[in-house]
Amino acid sequence: MSRGWMPYQNNGGTSIALAGKDYAIIAADRRLSVGYSIQTRESSKITKLTDKAVLASCGMQADRHTLHSVLTSRMQMYQLEHGKEMSTHAVSEMLSRTLYYRRFFVYYTFNILAGIDNKGEGFVYSYDAVGSFEAQKHAVNGDGGVLAVPMLDNFVMKKHRQLEDKTKEMTKDEALRLIKNTLNAVVEREITTGDAADIYVITKEGTTHEIFQLRKD
Repeated sequence: MSRGWMPYQNNGGTSIALAGKDYAIIAADRRLSVGYSIQTRESSKITKLTDKAVLASCGMQADRHTLHSVLTSRMQMYQLEHGKEMSTHAVSEMLSRTLYYRRFFVYYTFNILAGIDNKGEGFVYSYDAVGSFEAQKHAVNGDGGVLAVPMLDNFVMKKHRQLEDKTKEMTKDEALRLIKNTLNAVVEREITTGDAADIYVITKEGTTHEIFQLRKD
């Protein structure tokens, strides 16, 4: 039996984002896999689009690279034409339209955009491959999503906690600690996620980046 040509390939990985009143945090691991083989341990899935918006994409590495290059180019053109950076909400709409224009031969990427608006409020936008998206306070994409979502639902949304105060929001430090713990939990059971993770913390003061070490086996 002959196999047909397949234009897409899933290179694995996991991306996570959390947002609060005055921050947004986004993280993604650096492992790039093909099946059971690790091709590299140093492939970043994250691009900083503006000082207030950061994009993470899981899926096919080639399409991710192309998409991030296209968006970076558009950010630079907007900066030259308008003399300022695009707002986070405008970036979210532009990304949706960019994905939708390719709906008949999609970018095989599953994207999360995290950032803050002009008032400092944090937002997370989660996308499918054809540009449908929603704004929320937490999101997970990639192969480790089925493992990470229950943890975030429990700790962020306070689901299944009858006596918990559901009006209390996480602080930035609590959110950062939760993201690191979630990534550590995912790599224990998901073989395409691991090695290290890029973590971006976005606030009104600017964006900081750190590399968080994960399991390498």
